[in-house]
Amino acid sequence: MIKNKDDYIHYLKEDKKNLRVKGTLKDYIFNDIWIYQKRLRRAEYYNNCSKNLILRMITRIMYLKKGRSLGFSIPLNTFKEGLSIAHYGTIVVNGKAKIGKNCRLHVCVNIGASATDSNKAPMIGDNCYIAPGVKIYGDIKIGNNVAIGANAVVNKSFQDNIIIAGVPAIIISNAVLDRKK
Repeated sequence: MIKNKDDYIHYLKEDKKNLRVKGTLKDYIFNDIWIYQKRLRRAEYYNNCSKNLILRMITRIMYLKKGRSLGFSIPLNTFKEGLSIAHYGTIVVNGKAKIGKNCRLHVCVNIGASATDSNKAPMIGDNCYIAPGVKIYGDIKIGNNVAIGANAVVNKSFQDNIIIAGVPAIIISNAVLDRKK
């Protein structure tokens, strides 16, 4: 969670690195995902650190508007630094979910709460890859360095350093992920 300006700058730097944004003028004008992530982090910063209600409202409106245009429904303070959204399209995340550092998300991902208790949502570790179409729901924990295959339905907890896929998801490999930066 962003708690001060140094955290805000660190989050932006890590997000930029994982999105592989070069920082050119073209990126700042035409890279909609980078623009969205900057607005998300700015809204988190002002929401968590500012007492100025007007700034908090303006930054929240800007991030929500851009998110709607891209199909993203990502609440504030759910992702740690290093978020990388691969494509435009529907991404829905429950506000109670907690996702670790360096998470890569693809289109049509849904991270939702338990059917019986909306306060119980997934906790996902660091360095996770979430492929297109993945559905993750319930009071579960997914460890660090986990890759989740396309269209998997994850409804139970999994440990670190694995690859999972299927409906319902099962372990298909105990390989450690080698994420090239």
